[in-house]
Order: sequence, then structure tokens, then C-alpha cells
Amino acid sequence: MTAPLTGPAFGSYAPADVRWLLKDLSALDLEADVTERERRIQSGQAHYAESLPIEFQPDAAYRELFDKVLTVSAERLALAVGTVTELVLAERGREVTLVSLARAGTPVGVLMRHWARDVHGLDLPHYAMSIVRGRGIDVEALNYLAAQHDPESVVFVDGWTGKGAITRELSAALAAHAAAGGPRFDDDLVVLADPGACVRTYGTRDDFLIATACLNSTVSGLVSRTVLNDTVIGPGEFHGAKFYRGLADADVSNHLLDTVAARFPDIRAAVPGAVAAIVGSDRSPTWAGWASVEEIRARYGISSVNFVKPGVGETTRVLLRRVPWRVLVRDRDAPEHAHIRMLAAARGVEVDEVPDLAYSCMGLIKDVA
Repeated sequence: MTAPLTGPAFGSYAPADVRWLLKDLSALDLEADVTERERRIQSGQAHYAESLPIEFQPDAAYRELFDKVLTVSAERLALAVGTVTELVLAERGREVTLVSLARAGTPVGVLMRHWARDVHGLDLPHYAMSIVRGRGIDVEALNYLAAQHDPESVVFVDGWTGKGAITRELSAALAAHAAAGGPRFDDDLVVLADPGACVRTYGTRDDFLIATACLNSTVSGLVSRTVLNDTVIGPGEFHGAKFYRGLADADVSNHLLDTVAARFPDIRAAVPGAVAAIVGSDRSPTWAGWASVEEIRARYGISSVNFVKPGVGETTRVLLRRVPWRVLVRDRDAPEHAHIRMLAAARGVEVDEVPDLAYSCMGLIKDVA
């Protein structure tokens, strides 16, 4: 089987922190103009995973804002990491295999691994693999995991939920894999934040800013979004991604890990209470987020729910790498939306205050087809 990729040959994370179940496409020119790429995706001429957006590189003011955001949110991030890791260890055992969904899930998987190591002395294996909305999961990566680990030990990890599209994609893909004769994997997706109420294992259901959403590859190990394109991915190969070595000077991936992990001792005493509160609550997914997205879609006359991206993380992604039409916020002056206001102003995007918004903010994609 193809061996996983590790840093420093691929990615800026330490080799022990994550093994990437990906094909290295770094030498290929896969980036496309954002507007033209959006037009082709919306018109059905291309799938979003067949190419890559040109990576947004922030100016000095935005980078300074990111540093402030990270400092302010580090303790809250640390508490969510500790809470969700303790939930996983209590309910799935101490010999779990973390498998993050690249790339938004990967920094979370690394942080969960660090918590398990620092607090419990555990050395949890952590892999990153690809799943593509509308195309399914990387079956070759699943085969690799099944050959190396007990499938029942695998815990899939992502950063946050929006509408819950990837949650549904994961469940459907794993069910199809088992129906085709493959081993059965648990589809209980673990996330740091679940504002959409789409999963049962989470660190919080608050829609708060996770600093990893503020940047692209420079906060995710210098690895691109994953690529699934049959012109570059052959039979038996993992999905692909690029390693942006040229952005090393701007990389803050390990700085984020260190900043959040430094707060572990401060919040350690609060974790048991946070875990108990979740365990004692009704954790059943309600998919309330999806319902609220449908309501906004109808209110604004939007043709598809795919054009509505709910939550702080998804709104930031729209501004960073899509063609945004409008941003909706519950509170126009919310401190944790400062980076969203800055990005919206830079791209000339209108910001509407919607007090009854279910999420703290939503990003609406422009119909360019």
C-alpha cells in the first residue's frame, strides 16, 4: 500500500502529529482564478474538488488581527479541545485512532492528540484523509486504515459543523463502503464546535470563532484543500493535495498549536464539568442548523442551500476563497466578527444585521453562473 505522507517532506506539522493519507500534487498547477472557478462549479462544468482556489494571503493588518483573535480565543479553544477529547476517551476507549477530515479537521486532530499526550500520557495515532461533498470518502484511505488498525478504533474528526453536509456525506459513504463488503467504521463524527446540532460528540455547540478558520494552509500545516480529479488521481491512489512550501515564512500552524496547548493547564479543572454538562444533556442531532439555512435561502430568494454557509468558520471560508454576495450577522458589532468585517470591506461585500439569525453569522455565495 502507498505509505502516508509526513512532515517535513509534506506539511509543516511534526511527523508524529499527523500522517497524511494523500497523494502529493505539489508539483502540479491546480489553482484557478476564484471567479472563473466559481462560475464553472456553479454551472456544473466542474466539481469544486477538481481544482484549487488561489490561496488568499493576508496583509499585515489582517495577520495582526489573527494574532489578537488567537490570543483572545485560545482558552476557549483549549476548553473545547479538552472537553471533546475526554468525551472520546470515555466513550470510545483509550486506544482510539484519530482520523481527521483534511483539512479543517486536521488542526483539531493534532490538538486532541496533544491533549491526550499531555494529560494522559497517551500516544494516539492520527491520520488525515479526504472526503468530498458529492463524491464521497477516499476508499483507498479507508482500506489503508483497516489494514493498519481495528476499524472500530477509528474516530473521525472535523473542525465544526455548518449545515451538516459533511456529516451526512460521511454517514452515507461509510454505509456504502460497508454494504460493498468493506469493514464497518463508526460514523459518529467528532467536532470541536457543533452550532448546527448535527453530531452527538462535540466540545461545544456555541457558534464561536475557531482561529483555524481565519486562514487557509498557513494555519493547517501548509497543506491545500484536497483534490479529486481523475486526470491526476489514478486507480488505487489516495485523493491528493499540495504542500505550499513557498508559504513557510507565513506559516502559523505550529504557533497556533503551541498557543492553545499552553492554556491546557489553565482550563484542565473546568473540563470535567463541561463534559458532565454535555453527557447530561440531550445530545441527539436535531439538524436545526439545516432548517435555519432553508429559511434564509427562502427569505433571500437563493436558488440552492449550497450558496448559504452558516457559522463563523463557514462565513470566513466564503470570504477567503469563494465569490461572496452578502454576509449576515446577528450583531453588527460583535468583537469576534472583526476579521469578517475586515474581509468583507476588502472584497466590497455588504454586511446585513439580522437579529433573529440562528447562527452568529452566515456567508452567502454570489450566483455567478
